[in-house]
Amino acid sequence: MYNFIMKNKKIKPYLKIIKQIETVRAKNNKNWMDLYRLAFEVKPEKAVKIIKRILLKDRTVTNLAQKLLK
Repeated sequence: MYNFIMKNKKIKPYLKIIKQIETVRAKNNKNWMDLYRLAFEVKPEKAVKIIKRILLKDRTVTNLAQKLLK
């Protein structure tokens, strides 16, 4: 039982980071869909703003994933 509790305590921080990644990815998927809509409407100047938001969220995901490697 003690081993299970200790293992669970070690895994918990990883699961927290994975949940954060999931949340960021969900928001980023919304941004991608917005980009597709704009592309079909041929609004390149607005598309650039959405791409910037996508890249920021991708950077956040990368930073969170790197925490799993430490």
